[in-house]
Amino acid sequence: VQLVESGGGLVQPGGSLRVSCATSGLTFSKYDMTWVRQVPGKGLEWVSTISRSGTTYYADSVRGRFTVSRDNSQNTMFLQMNSLKPGDTALYYCVGSFYIIYWGQGTQVTVSS
Repeated sequence: VQLVESGGGLVQPGGSLRVSCATSGLTFSKYDMTWVRQVPGKGLEWVSTISRSGTTYYADSVRGRFTVSRDNSQNTMFLQMNSLKPGDTALYYCVGSFYIIYWGQGTQVTVSS
């Protein structure tokens, strides 16, 4: 099983970025998929979840700015991030959960001028 995040990078405040989580080796459509982020020296912060049925959930800190989606035909989850703030700077991980939990390796998002 592999979860591979991509699309991170450096963006200016107010900018946009889309990160992806490509999966393989699991039945993607059965998994609830989640984005979590971590700032060095701090704990993990839940960002967003999309259930296997497509229901979406967001942390208050990102609601209205971030949009999570999934493409079951591509076994991939996406996170569209708009109106980015310096406080969004973190390592973004995707997590797949069904009867077992799988983590990706993370992609770095840096919001800075």
